[in-house]
This record gives sequence, structure tokens and C-alpha cells, in this order.
Amino acid sequence: MTTARIVVLFVLAAIAEIGGAWLIWQSVRENRGWLFALLGIAALGAYGFIAALQPDAHFGRVLAAYGGVFVAGSLAWGIVIDGFKPTTWDYVGSAVALLGAAIIILAPHQAD
Repeated sequence: MTTARIVVLFVLAAIAEIGGAWLIWQSVRENRGWLFALLGIAALGAYGFIAALQPDAHFGRVLAAYGGVFVAGSLAWGIVIDGFKPTTWDYVGSAVALLGAAIIILAPHQAD
């Protein structure tokens, strides 16, 4: 159950952070209006709370592992939402980032 919780929280955090950044991008770069910016700010705030729900008590470890999820999630968002066409190297880099995230968060750690 803990692994499933970790994965679900990372996915939700990615949606909130990447979605929030995308909304602000749309507001600023695509002139979509201030409502997009405000929704983006709310989503980015939600990201912070979601990340804090991770079972690991170490902020640095959680955020380091989330970095890999962010890399893969950003590419996925670009593909699905913006029609981005990744290269083979984008996929390889994303896989390496996710492997690093898995090692950081799922490897056995000594009790502190």
C-alpha cells in the first residue's frame, strides 16, 4: 500500500505542479488572461500540500525523487496537451530520471 500511495501522490503532485506552471505559461505567453494565472497559482500551492503528504519524512529525498517524476510528467504533458513530439533521447532521459527517482524513494534506508 505504501508504494501505491507514493506513486499516486507523485502523479497528483505532477499534475498540480505541471498543470499550474502550464496555466501560468498560458496566461503570460499565450495571453489567456489573469484567470489562468490565478488558477495556476492555486494549482502550484496545491502541489506543495500534496508533496507534503508523502510518507517519507525527508523533504530533500522526496523532492529529489519527485524531480524524476517531474521530468517524465513534463514530457507526457507536452505530448498530450501541446502535441509535443519527443525524440528517442527525450524518452531515454525520462526513463533514466524515473529510474533515479525509484532508486531514491524505494531503496531501503536506515532508520534515522
